[in-house]
Amino acid sequence: MVTVGRVVRPHGNRGHVVIAPETDFADERFRVDEQVYVQRGEEIVALTVTASRPHAGRWIVGFGGVGSIDDAETLRDAELRIATEALRPLAAGTFYVHDLVGCEVRTTAGARVGTVARVDLGSGIPMLVVEGRGEVLVPFAREICRRVDPAGRVIEIDPPEGLVDLNRIAGR
Repeated sequence: MVTVGRVVRPHGNRGHVVIAPETDFADERFRVDEQVYVQRGEEIVALTVTASRPHAGRWIVGFGGVGSIDDAETLRDAELRIATEALRPLAAGTFYVHDLVGCEVRTTAGARVGTVARVDLGSGIPMLVVEGRGEVLVPFAREICRRVDPAGRVIEIDPPEGLVDLNRIAGR
């Protein structure tokens, strides 16, 4: 399963929640009658969307069986997931975040930089957070990421001079 959003907090007193989407297709994922899944203990529970609207870059969503602020509070910080098979195919040259995480990053000259720990999407351009000898932020841009092979678990980069060393966050 892949994460498509996280519950931030309850919203109002009818059991709705604020969701921070982790998908480019939030309007589809959080559409009324769609299902997402949460893990409660050892159990995976399906939640059906009963109400949904975008609000300030996030979504306000109601789920069946979640009818009060107390019910909604039990979902705080929950990861909302869908089955990998439910993902839509992407255009050539585009990738899902989960396809990039875990890939080994090396330069086109063959030097190992590290492994993609996560992808930060908060800025204008996605940043690969690469862990190796410290943490390195690598812009996920075609000019830098020359070959992306999720099946082979490799990303080859041609970084501008000094990017890896200057961008390395010491002690991480």
